[in-house]
Amino acid sequence: MIVFKPFAKRAAQAFASAGASVAVLAFASAGFAATPTLTLTPAPAQATMGQGSFALTAKTRIFVAKGDVEARVVAGQLSDMLFKARGLKPAVVEGAPPAGEAAIVLARGQAASDKPEAYRLEIAPTGVTITAAKRAGLFYGAVSVWQLAVTDEAKEPADLPAVSIDDAPRFAWRGFMLDSARHFQSVDTIKSILDAMAAHKLNTLHWHLVDDQGWRLEIKKYPKLTSEGAWRVPAGAAGKDPKTGKPIRYGGFYTQDQVRELVAYAAARGITVVPEIEMPGHALAPLVAYPQFGMTKAPPREHMGDWGVFPYLYKPSDETFGFLNDVLDEVMDLFPSPYIHVGGDEAVKDQWKASPEVQAQIQALGVKDEHGLQSWFIQRAEKHINSRGRRMIGWDEILEGGLAPNATVMSWRGIDGAVAAASQGHDAVLAPDSTLYMDRRQSASADEPPGRIKIVSLKDVYDFDAAPAALTEAQRAHILGLQANSFTEHMRTDERLEKMTFPRLIAVAENGWTPEASRNWASFAARLPAESARLDVLGVAHDTVPYEPQATLRPADGGQVSVVLASGLGLGEIRYTTDGKAPTKASNLYEAPLAVAPGKTVRARTFLGDAALGRVRDYPVSLIAAQTRNSHQLELCGDGINLSLEDDAPVSGPRAVFAVNLMNPCWVWKGADLSTGLKLTARIGQVPFNFQIGADREKIPLRAPATPDGELEVRIDGCGGERIAALPLGAAARGPALGMVSGVLPKRDGVHDLCLSFTARSVEPTLVLDQVALTSIKTKN
Repeated sequence: MIVFKPFAKRAAQAFASAGASVAVLAFASAGFAATPTLTLTPAPAQATMGQGSFALTAKTRIFVAKGDVEARVVAGQLSDMLFKARGLKPAVVEGAPPAGEAAIVLARGQAASDKPEAYRLEIAPTGVTITAAKRAGLFYGAVSVWQLAVTDEAKEPADLPAVSIDDAPRFAWRGFMLDSARHFQSVDTIKSILDAMAAHKLNTLHWHLVDDQGWRLEIKKYPKLTSEGAWRVPAGAAGKDPKTGKPIRYGGFYTQDQVRELVAYAAARGITVVPEIEMPGHALAPLVAYPQFGMTKAPPREHMGDWGVFPYLYKPSDETFGFLNDVLDEVMDLFPSPYIHVGGDEAVKDQWKASPEVQAQIQALGVKDEHGLQSWFIQRAEKHINSRGRRMIGWDEILEGGLAPNATVMSWRGIDGAVAAASQGHDAVLAPDSTLYMDRRQSASADEPPGRIKIVSLKDVYDFDAAPAALTEAQRAHILGLQANSFTEHMRTDERLEKMTFPRLIAVAENGWTPEASRNWASFAARLPAESARLDVLGVAHDTVPYEPQATLRPADGGQVSVVLASGLGLGEIRYTTDGKAPTKASNLYEAPLAVAPGKTVRARTFLGDAALGRVRDYPVSLIAAQTRNSHQLELCGDGINLSLEDDAPVSGPRAVFAVNLMNPCWVWKGADLSTGLKLTARIGQVPFNFQIGADREKIPLRAPATPDGELEVRIDGCGGERIAALPLGAAARGPALGMVSGVLPKRDGVHDLCLSFTARSVEPTLVLDQVALTSIKTKN
């Protein structure tokens, strides 16, 4: 029997914190409802509420027709899912339920739609019936029953609301891309992600197994791909044992047996795993292992710890294609997916341009230029993939120089690639980096995991238009669907990967499943307490920071502190206390900035209807806290490579996270009152500049230091303004730990913006601010 991975250990805590109820919202609701009626996510295509409810108890049985093996497997999955979530394990029985028995029945029959994933669900006080023509429909009907049963774990029976549902997906491709090349995830974590995908009717895992930073798939014919290409030394302090000074290797790979196990695990949950083997670029890791297939004799292993766009390409030779075809053959033996992804993106052509041999090949082939050569390269790969009865898919750069005849395009640079492909009669999948890349932060809070500074909120993902207006109706038929992409440069741990992905992947699921006319942000948001409970039951970490009250503390009159509370998504209402008690729905409603005496603690929580959403947040109030800003609360100088960047030390344990524009590392404190003398105290760190950005590295401004370790410079009224202080850094700049630097700022009339930057002879390492405090010289804090 195939079951969901065990996920019950956090259930009781989850339900206590989420306060979820089956009655959360009617899908047609135009606003947030206190007592809505259905919590299914994604919202079904059609749902009509009935009267009463079905009581799911330990005695409930699930019936399937005799000899229907697929239905029996699904029934077993549903039984196991209910047991893990609720402690209820319905028996599975072949045949029809006796007259008068209130049971769950899985039946074969045509749903309202003829799509293979369509199902009909009827819930009444007298029983539950899931009807579908295909196994996939039966499974998704079972998932809907499971979702409705995941409420207050302590309550029995579980009351499923009476409802009639006819459901089918909007798009055929509803996916998630997992990058295991930049950071490696455990098999158990991938299974947890597959569980969460299946529980929300996502059906495609695009598995990014190869990149410059690592090769993650065992290939029997080429063992050095994993013995050499699967391991790297991280940049900076993270790559050196602090006790011995010896290099620390990072990496790992999936054996072919593990891959077969994961592919089968996914298939049992209606998920197809699409492997990606990058070509002709993003190839440093395999070329470190087998340099004869590349353009350089000794590709630099040390660069495998870098991020960015690398120049290392495969050589477009017969020998290279012999290697790639061998690899693709083993890949296709492992993955039965109809699609094989070949990458094709960000292939910097400098090595091809500089090679007389390649230039002669361009002339001999009669292609226009290096882009035409890449098109020839991709088309040659496609021929081999097609010869095995599979279809090729690649990133939208495969359009350049001419699209391969049967290729499908995955559009990541906006939607233009999908529009171009569909206009040429090719299928496309939408995965634009502007909205569906999970390495973007979910709110402005410094509590968010590290990643790109740009905020892509849950609502941004939900509002994404997966049916571009630029296409005709006929062209829209070529849009297979959409997927979210988790590139993991900044997702060093499995938990961080999950928090960056969820709950935004749930918004992708609804975007891909629910008809456009039935989608409604207010409806989706009102279901979030129930969704949080389900993710907790599944054992999947998810980001609650955008729901939670974030506090901004500033000095106020009379020695008090002004406390402003706001959440990233602005959902629901904020309740707070100052007496040490945990806030409840009956606590004070936050409506305006609070004036709080130092020494108190503001405790705050968001409530959506009657349900708590996110954690209780505690904010100790002090003058020094009101006079301190972290790097995320300062303004960055310009829009370059703006990151919420994790420190490289310590090797194990929590690390600081800095907001920085790597192309211009400076920060602005807005509105500093310099009319009295101020002491500036800064906590600083150092990060390795392990970014492959080519000639752009020379554009980063450097100011010559006056002291051996450099200075923190302070300018007023713009970063080109008067320098009013230069604080020597000394040992604080040497790292790898955080260091402190302080000094006095001279008086100036009025309020000024302060620009803070470092002097340095090189970008390696890059000095960064962690936090800054401006305190009055006259006042003890």
